[in-house]
Amino acid sequence: MTQPFAPGGAARLADPPDVELSDETEVALASQWKLVWWGFKRHRLALVCGFLTLLIYLVALLAPFLAPYSRSYHDSEYPYAPPQRLELVDESGWNPHVHGYTFEQDPETLALTFTLDEETEVPVGLFVRGEEYEILGLVTWDRHLIGPVNHDGPPMYLLGADASGRDLLSRIIHGTTISMSIGLVGVLLSLGLGVVIGGISGYFGGKIDSAIQRLIEFVISIPTIPLWMALFAAVPASWSPIQRYFALTVVISLVGWVGMAREVRGKFFAVRGDDYVTAAIADGASQARVMFRHMLPSFTSHIIANLSLSIPTIILAETALSFIGLGLQSPTVSWGVLLQEAQNIRAVSTAPWILLPGVPVVITVLAMNFFGDGLRDAADPYKN
Repeated sequence: MTQPFAPGGAARLADPPDVELSDETEVALASQWKLVWWGFKRHRLALVCGFLTLLIYLVALLAPFLAPYSRSYHDSEYPYAPPQRLELVDESGWNPHVHGYTFEQDPETLALTFTLDEETEVPVGLFVRGEEYEILGLVTWDRHLIGPVNHDGPPMYLLGADASGRDLLSRIIHGTTISMSIGLVGVLLSLGLGVVIGGISGYFGGKIDSAIQRLIEFVISIPTIPLWMALFAAVPASWSPIQRYFALTVVISLVGWVGMAREVRGKFFAVRGDDYVTAAIADGASQARVMFRHMLPSFTSHIIANLSLSIPTIILAETALSFIGLGLQSPTVSWGVLLQEAQNIRAVSTAPWILLPGVPVVITVLAMNFFGDGLRDAADPYKN
């Protein structure tokens, strides 16, 4: 083979020419994940909601640090105390604070009526000392992102207090951990059941597919809430909060797998006749290897998109079950548990801020739905 010669007679290989790829060539050579990312970036709303979703999970991870108080903190002297406005400056300059409370007690009903005392200030600071907690169960710390400078002094209720004088903001932040983790763990369990059962149905077809589809149709035909109620009613009332947490996750997953199974079945039907599947079978690969090593990775992006759309459904299911008293129970803190108090119409009329735990539910469900829609569209990069 003839080698090009450099000046001076030294033989060397020719440098490859600088070639700029056209857009069509770059798309043709791009990997599936790169195509998905390019498609996802075009969905501005989905991109923002994806960032918001990550932020919510970060709040769930760092809840003890972000919350001014622990989930069990309460001050019985301030039942249904109204929200305080955080003021950053006053006449003296920079001075973060909230105003304290004055209250009057009705001599007949003994009900307390709180009003903000403009003459009393409760200093507020960042990274203040408070109750000790563990970060990820590893490190013990006592610093909180925001809170009253004097932890043993008058309380700070930025979103008001509940019937027991517990800080609603802190409990909403702590509830994020349980509600978001139930959504994530529940959807992973549903993923396992859906991929295995749906994959078997789509790969083998025939009588096996018919039997599995009849089972799925039977599960779908049962009203969801009564089915969840019946399954969760079998959980012993003596179980600990952690045991009830995992039981609720399993109960929700036992119903949530059917949608994933049908999606996976359809994808297996679509690719089982492709050349690379036929080649893997001819090469002697086992059925399990063909299904999960060759066929499944070809539509992994679609599964991830469906997972992001399934998490809000599980969060809503936990909220609904806890709201009607069949899900998690106090002292466990979740958004559904916090909304249980909203069943008292009389309390809602006098303290409407106890409905605030419903706000993060709405924000999370909308954010994850928009995020999932963007992923689902981007997962089909050849649609255009």
